[in-house]
Amino acid sequence: MPRVLLIEDDAAVRDGVTLALRRRGHEVAAAASGEEGLEVLPGFRPDIVLLDLMLPGKDGFEVCRLIRADRQLPIIMLTARGDDLDVVLGLEAGADDYIVKPARGEVLEARIRAVLRRTALPANGETAGAEPGPAPVETYGALAIDRAGLVVGKAGQDLALAPSEMKLLLFLSATPGQVFSRQQLLEHVWEHSYHGDARLVDACVMRLRTKIEDTPRSPRYVQTVRGFGYRFGPL
Repeated sequence: MPRVLLIEDDAAVRDGVTLALRRRGHEVAAAASGEEGLEVLPGFRPDIVLLDLMLPGKDGFEVCRLIRADRQLPIIMLTARGDDLDVVLGLEAGADDYIVKPARGEVLEARIRAVLRRTALPANGETAGAEPGPAPVETYGALAIDRAGLVVGKAGQDLALAPSEMKLLLFLSATPGQVFSRQQLLEHVWEHSYHGDARLVDACVMRLRTKIEDTPRSPRYVQTVRGFGYRFGPL
């Protein structure tokens, strides 16, 4: 079972989430502040982080940026509000998803598994019964995509992509030129079905462009088709 680091200052929420996840077989380390969570992180080596936004001292946005600076761990934000600026800022800071508190144990479990699946499966899926063999590295301009190794490079340098950024790029680049709506991307990449979560897509696209594009405001790879959604290329 995935190891979960929970960073939450509210004792009642912290205890409730910890209990719910441990009942489902997860090993959980709980921290009451951002500073404590950052101290626990290297030794505990979690598979995923549940991060409250409104923390004393270092808030969730700063903690998220610090984790992202040298680790590509999946991060799910915990927020008391689901439709405000905090969610957008958290996604822009590098979070992969968010959960509105209070959340039932089955909701937490489903979102954790959905986020972790993004890094476990190639975007274009596996072919049942296919003969195993080395997959070629795909090249698009200066961008190189190794689907089997989950490695993306640009001009010979590997790029540090967060899990949601990697899965989005793999999915879009599997069918260059095809336009996908935000709702389609939510269902295929994030495994969500809520129209209100379109900001997950927009924030991820913005972060991805800062890493793969020469000029993020004039993207070559991940392009916007106004009124419809996003596509990869054409280059």
